[in-house]
Amino acid sequence: MSHHSEDIQYPLLQRLTQQFGPSGSENSVIQAILPEIQAFSDETKIDALGNLIAIKQGTSGKQIMISSHVDEIGIIVTYMDKNGFLRFTAIGGVHVSSMPYRRVRFQNGTVGTIGVEKLDKLSDLKLEKLYIDIGAASEEEAAVKVGIGDSAVFVGEYAEMGSRIMAKALDNRAGCFVLIEAMKRVRSPHTLAFAFTTQEEVGLRGARPAAYALEPDAAITVDVTRTGDTPKAQLMSVKLGDGVAIKVMDRSIVVSPAVKEWMIQTAKKRNIPYQYEVLESGGTESGMIQLTKTGVLTGVLSIPARYIHSPGEMIDQRDLETTIALLVALLQDSLEENPLF
Repeated sequence: MSHHSEDIQYPLLQRLTQQFGPSGSENSVIQAILPEIQAFSDETKIDALGNLIAIKQGTSGKQIMISSHVDEIGIIVTYMDKNGFLRFTAIGGVHVSSMPYRRVRFQNGTVGTIGVEKLDKLSDLKLEKLYIDIGAASEEEAAVKVGIGDSAVFVGEYAEMGSRIMAKALDNRAGCFVLIEAMKRVRSPHTLAFAFTTQEEVGLRGARPAAYALEPDAAITVDVTRTGDTPKAQLMSVKLGDGVAIKVMDRSIVVSPAVKEWMIQTAKKRNIPYQYEVLESGGTESGMIQLTKTGVLTGVLSIPARYIHSPGEMIDQRDLETTIALLVALLQDSLEENPLF
């Protein structure tokens, strides 16, 4: 795969990562995606949970759901003291140990930093010891900028370093980017339902009603996964730059062997570099989609990512490009080639 394939629009990925979209407040991400996909969809709708569903009609009588979550982890204000300091709790899997002195940004543009009370020992670092300083000198001054129940995201600007990309929210705007790029290219005999789903980071919530409404014949989820290629990392065979990761198992799903084989054979046939992914902790919305109604055959394409749930998540363009290529190839399979039907 060439570095910076001519037709892959990385400025779009940059724009997506910088949108404000913690779980439950995803609308600005959805509104950024909508104009990118309207020309490639026969129909778009936003459901009660805020999921964006885009349909590309096919003629085979079969429907494949392709999903990617739009939300990112964040924090939410729970209390404001008389000096204008804010207390907060986490939205999704936020690591407390990495929070001190991180910058945060609220939807209205207010920025702050996370401060720490005096600790007698490092092991005392708990969420209760942290607060947000938005530069206010009093509760009155703070209340003009931020209210109880307002959510914020971590600040993490987009940077390209050779083939590597670093930014906040690559989990899972990278997946959304893959779906958008695949929509532009794919010519499928099947009806394709692209679902940009909400509230994944707080319990895989949005994908469930989306799948229930669609009743797909099969489904593919695109999300990031961890890697084992950093110093003294937990042993895991996924590496940045080695290609799309085909999920075997995570905490939410054991992928059916038929689905896994279909993905592997398609990658081999097209000479698309791939790797196997077994994720020991963490799950994806595929687990919810698989359990919808009477069950849906579901597979997952994973984008290797370092430093997940941090403002400096890192992926490789080659992995993005192979993920797009494999997704398009899978969706273009005829009924005869596709073991799922």
